Amino acid sequence: MEFQTLKKSHLKRNIIIGVIIVGIISAVVLNFTRAKYRTTQSIPLVNGTINYSLADLNIVAIVVDGKEVDTIPDGNYELTSESYCTVNGEKEESVKLSYDSATKGLSVTPMTTKGTKCYLYFDKKNPFLGRDYILSKISLGSGIPNFSNTSCSSGCMESTNGLYTSTDDYGTTYYFRGTVDNNWVKFAGYYWRIIRINGDGSIRLIYNGPNTVTRGDSTHIGKVAFNLNDGDNMYTGYMYSNGEIHGLENSSNAKNNLDNWYKTNLQDKEFGKYVSTEAGFCGDRMPSTSSLVSNGLGGTGNVTTYYGAYIRLFVNKTPRFDCIDSNDLYTVKESGKGNHALTYPIGLITADEIVFAGNVFDVVSSPSNSGYYLYNDVHYWSMTPFSYVSSDTYKAAVFVLASGSILGNAMYFGTVYMSGNALRPVINLRGDIELAGTGIASDPFVIL
Repeated sequence: MEFQTLKKSHLKRNIIIGVIIVGIISAVVLNFTRAKYRTTQSIPLVNGTINYSLADLNIVAIVVDGKEVDTIPDGNYELTSESYCTVNGEKEESVKLSYDSATKGLSVTPMTTKGTKCYLYFDKKNPFLGRDYILSKISLGSGIPNFSNTSCSSGCMESTNGLYTSTDDYGTTYYFRGTVDNNWVKFAGYYWRIIRINGDGSIRLIYNGPNTVTRGDSTHIGKVAFNLNDGDNMYTGYMYSNGEIHGLENSSNAKNNLDNWYKTNLQDKEFGKYVSTEAGFCGDRMPSTSSLVSNGLGGTGNVTTYYGAYIRLFVNKTPRFDCIDSNDLYTVKESGKGNHALTYPIGLITADEIVFAGNVFDVVSSPSNSGYYLYNDVHYWSMTPFSYVSSDTYKAAVFVLASGSILGNAMYFGTVYMSGNALRPVINLRGDIELAGTGIASDPFVIL
């Protein structure tokens, strides 16, 4: 009887030991099968000055360029916003992840719970997206531009040619001036010229056409009236409302034509995803009844009015990229700035941008410039109001870039209902796009 009791005792012990062994083997097998998702041994975890042991963290999955892998990636990779951690099976928004690709160091903040599980997603970084790529290919120009002078390589008042800096509504902007041939972009089947890199990193382009021919009717999308009436100040606006200086109720004829072109050639062909919805287009309507000093008066009805750029560019020779009134910064609803009145993120060049690029507005001397990159041997509209003079035959006027024997190759103005001036669309490419090319006509910048 004593022997049987002892035998049962041994049997019970052996069963317990067997269960434990099976459990250990199962754990090892499970751990092994999940090893692909748990390569934590190479990851130094740091939270302030506290080093957590690997037992505190479980890397459940590592995904690189959309594929599950078993190691943290080497080289130029970054942790994406898709990465997250869970605690007790629930996604924990308070846990923040950051990653140093040089040391392969993963920072988890805070991590106070054992068993935290993290899902890591990595994408390859491109150190030269958008603005940075262009700036890596192009050096800044020499000299200090004088905006009283035209600029080109030969026959102008000065030769400040190249890439220069100023400020706009978003920060530091890089603009092209004078005779340049390294600001070409091919996008959506068309060639464009870079006007400038905006302060937010987006890239402002002006249409050049289906090829790199820089002169003639292939460089625009058609000749139209800016507006169909000119009997009121409001018709100098890219958008306008009756009785309002900065009204936005109605679209100009120019805007309607540009919107139709954008929808047909960019939006419907799925190129709109590359266009910035943040950057805007300034149509400065700051009014003044004085032609010498801005006084903030006028701007409605039949009151004779000289708009901001008239005084800024003719009298003071001080162009600016920033927009004085946010109601005149035309943006789409997704933008964080401006009037949010645009249907599509498209506009026209501003008179100030033309001066920065190398032309001069002077109604007396009308200095000519056919040697800088904006010249195309065609009259074309800007989106900048010029004046409204009730006593003139041509009342409401907008800045125009003129060409030819009558007006010379100069900045001038045109009454809004003239249909002989062309439209050259202006858009802004997103700053986070990946580019290739060198920017010359035979090797333009292109989106990868």
